[in-house]
Amino acid sequence: MRHAKSSWKFEELDDHSRPLNGRGRRSAALVAQELVTRNWIPDAVWSSDAKRTRETWAKMQPFFPECDVEFRRALYLAGVDEVVLALSSVGPASGCVLALGHNPGWSAFVHSVSGAFLELKTGDAALLSARTAGTWVDLLATPRQWFLEDVVRSRPLFEAFHQEN
Repeated sequence: MRHAKSSWKFEELDDHSRPLNGRGRRSAALVAQELVTRNWIPDAVWSSDAKRTRETWAKMQPFFPECDVEFRRALYLAGVDEVVLALSSVGPASGCVLALGHNPGWSAFVHSVSGAFLELKTGDAALLSARTAGTWVDLLATPRQWFLEDVVRSRPLFEAFHQEN
């Protein structure tokens, strides 16, 4: 998942310190709710340590109270290799992992592991499943071992919410 919509209001902040804006805070919760509806419940979250990814997870966490989170500096603006390296250390007990980070690395990661070309906009989540059984290390070591099941798009969820309220 790519972090929710961030704010550019505070020009003095460096990129790592940028917070979410109002839409981002609301859409993060809506995406979490949609993941629950689809029964995509993470066992663990591996996230960039940037402020906007931390805030995205803070809005999602109430929907996944049993989920452990690990914030990693290596996932901040990570490319495919860094994402693969980080996720290769996921333990066998974690069947479903929410990787939370930034573009262009996240879209490139989806393409690398699934072959699908996908632009993840802010707050979007790509739902990937393994094509075969195996460890996280094995499944990430070989390209195209994952299938893009679906994409949860945050903007339509946000717009639908505002039409209802």
